[in-house]
Amino acid sequence: MKEKTVVKITLIATALLGAILLFCGNSVAQSTEVQGLIDGRSGATMTVKSQDTESNVVVLLTDSTQVDEVEGGLHLRKKQMGMAALVPGLPVQVKGTTNALNQLVADSVKFKASDLKTAQDIQAGVVPVEQQQQAAQQQIAQQEAQLQQQQQAMSQQQQEMAAAQAKIDANKAAIAAANKRFGELGDYNILGEVTVLFANGKVAIEPEYKPQLTDLIQKAKAIDAYVIQVKGYASSVGSAALNQKLSTERADNVTDFLEQNGIPLTNMLAPGAMGTSKQVAPDNTAEGQADNRRVVVRILQNKGIAGT
Repeated sequence: MKEKTVVKITLIATALLGAILLFCGNSVAQSTEVQGLIDGRSGATMTVKSQDTESNVVVLLTDSTQVDEVEGGLHLRKKQMGMAALVPGLPVQVKGTTNALNQLVADSVKFKASDLKTAQDIQAGVVPVEQQQQAAQQQIAQQEAQLQQQQQAMSQQQQEMAAAQAKIDANKAAIAAANKRFGELGDYNILGEVTVLFANGKVAIEPEYKPQLTDLIQKAKAIDAYVIQVKGYASSVGSAALNQKLSTERADNVTDFLEQNGIPLTNMLAPGAMGTSKQVAPDNTAEGQADNRRVVVRILQNKGIAGT
């Protein structure tokens, strides 16, 4: 009976010892320690570059993680710190266990006071540099936007200049065509002429010229196979496009007056808008400009009909 009791106790002790050894073995297998440099922080995780393997270990910080600043050769003096002290560039010693995501769940994180000061000094220099880089990038983006706006404005100005030049070229072509048409009148005799002057920027016929035009109309009606030639001009004051418009409207108004007072369109040449061509006086004086703002009306007869 006594021997059975001893054997039973031995078996129980052996089982307990095996369980203790198994538990300790599992604990040792799961416990991990990493020493290295904090490479980055993101919320509750940080990456530590191991000084042994030079690989990055993801460390998970929890509410139970103890963060200590240690001093002395044996690290006997400790000072509990907040997790805000865990800045990139700080050498740390992390102890904990690995979870299913292969993260090291930190039980404790320790570092030296001198290392913390060095890392904080480094961060104090890094942050302003990053801010300067961001400011420089923003400035570059603003400059690029301004350059793009300037390029768009230049493109629009070039289009407007091209359109204005096209109008000028068209006006020149119209004047050249009119000059050619009237230049072919060498076979005609001039049997009467009236010059109508206009105020600056005006196109209406002044009352003083209407009697002269009426007399010209009566004279033309007495001439066999007559034609009426009307040429409108402008001074060089203002733009070429404006002056071309003024010369056209002046010639048209005189033509309308002639038609309304008995000259049929079949006896009139198409009115010529001559713009600022063929100035009769210097355009650098008020008097000269007044003389150049004119419409010239002529009675023409073919030399063959006149026998000359």
